[in-house]
Amino acid sequence: MGLLAILDKVEDRPTPPSVYNWRVYACGAVAGSAAIMIGYDSAFIGTTLALPSFKDEFHFEELGTKAVNLLNANIVSCYQAGAFWGALAAYVAAYYLGRSRGLAVFSAIFVVGAAMMLGANGARGLGLIYGGRVLAGFGVGGCSNLAPIYIAEISPPAIRGRLVCMFELGWQIGGLVGFWINYGVSTTMAPSHEQWLIPFAIQLIPSALLCVGSFWLHETPRWLMSKGQREKAIKNLCWIRQLPEDDIYIKEEVYAMDHNIELQEAAGGQGFWQPFKLLARSRKIQWRFFLGGMLFFWQNASGINAINYYSPTVFKSLGIVGTNTGLFTTGLFGVVKTCGTIIYLLFLIDQVGRRRLLMIGSVGGSLCMWYVGAYIKIAQPAKHPTAKLPPSGVSAVFFFYLWTAFYTPTWNPTPWVINSEIFDQNVRTLAQGSAAANNWFWNFLISRFTPQMFQTMGYGVYFFFAALMIWGAAFVYFLVPETKNIPLEGIDRLFDRRLTAHKAHKVVWAELQQEEEALRIGLTSGLEKEGALETTTHVENSDKV
Repeated sequence: MGLLAILDKVEDRPTPPSVYNWRVYACGAVAGSAAIMIGYDSAFIGTTLALPSFKDEFHFEELGTKAVNLLNANIVSCYQAGAFWGALAAYVAAYYLGRSRGLAVFSAIFVVGAAMMLGANGARGLGLIYGGRVLAGFGVGGCSNLAPIYIAEISPPAIRGRLVCMFELGWQIGGLVGFWINYGVSTTMAPSHEQWLIPFAIQLIPSALLCVGSFWLHETPRWLMSKGQREKAIKNLCWIRQLPEDDIYIKEEVYAMDHNIELQEAAGGQGFWQPFKLLARSRKIQWRFFLGGMLFFWQNASGINAINYYSPTVFKSLGIVGTNTGLFTTGLFGVVKTCGTIIYLLFLIDQVGRRRLLMIGSVGGSLCMWYVGAYIKIAQPAKHPTAKLPPSGVSAVFFFYLWTAFYTPTWNPTPWVINSEIFDQNVRTLAQGSAAANNWFWNFLISRFTPQMFQTMGYGVYFFFAALMIWGAAFVYFLVPETKNIPLEGIDRLFDRRLTAHKAHKVVWAELQQEEEALRIGLTSGLEKEGALETTTHVENSDKV
């Protein structure tokens, strides 16, 4: 009974069971697979750079510690730099090509970049890796903009959080594979050129599959409506929902989209530059851009990308020595993150809600970080390396994994979910581009300076991230409204200045329930009158015959 209650869907209106069909989940999974490329890179690059075969081929032994740290930081961070510009460029692709074709273009760009990296070797140097990572980053940045938008726009409100989380699930699956691929090549292959090249080559698999799969995706009805392709929009909506065009649920959804487009036209139209104009003159829109971008600041302020990209360094600071041992421990980190994401997708996001999860993750994660930092300060494991961790070291590793369990089902996916929801159709693509660019900007700073932070701050790095997580909880409580179960066309009401963030959802939900009931009665009455008219006409024609 308890499990069934957790899985219950809170619907904004009576919904036919066929709406929650395999097609909407399959579309979400295909679009969400874009994140496999992101997750794989975050997992494999740091551990690949730690392989002795990579260090030997590119002569790291000839460099000092500072030079190696700088080289590692540059290799990792040029990917994020490319992703920043790709996220912004995706606005152009989304406007002219749509969400699904845009995914095809950016995944193809990633394929080219990943292929370039395979040409690098000791004789040619690192140039092809740098260039390939910038290009691959550009492709993945575009996908990180378009995939959450696509999923949000095709999702029924009751499972929108779950479906957008397909993006996060893809991220964690990619990370899990990346961690264990490196562990596998490290333990089963002798140091060689092929040993470090295999992890680079595997990037081609998810990107090529997404490029092919994006041609199967049906374009979102909301984008088609915005382009005046009404008939195709309704056809795609019926295909995704598995309902006929005359079903009351389809009529309600089409009515909501029509009404939203009317509002957009009244606000100035839907041209390419219109979102920029709206952003320039509307403080409400500027405020949401600020909230969306800051969510990714607080996400990165947790320290997750410092750990993702430099996990060998992190585990070494806890006293874990040896390349294989570090890789194995990093692989377990990936397992914990993936399990946390599955729990989030199935049980938490559409039941517990966005706000509560973020605050729980911040407070719980902060306590864990304080403990890990205190252990390193007191025990100083780097100065006392041992083959076996003492009990205090084991407890520190436990709290590190506990931090992962707090973070993964809260801050890891939720900023993507919220950013896919809180913007109107007329600025959604530009807003998602801004949000994704914010993610990659903060990601770039963390990945670029993490080696230097660990070198200069030591245990202070953990205290630094622990303090920032507490501030993240306060930010959410006072400024971020709950969005669960609210239809995309009703999100704007949550940001009414008369409502405080912690009360907005309750008020708007009650209003929507009343309005949906009135609309349903109106549409049903209209259908009944239409049916009666058709019957009368049929009888009159029969009499004439």
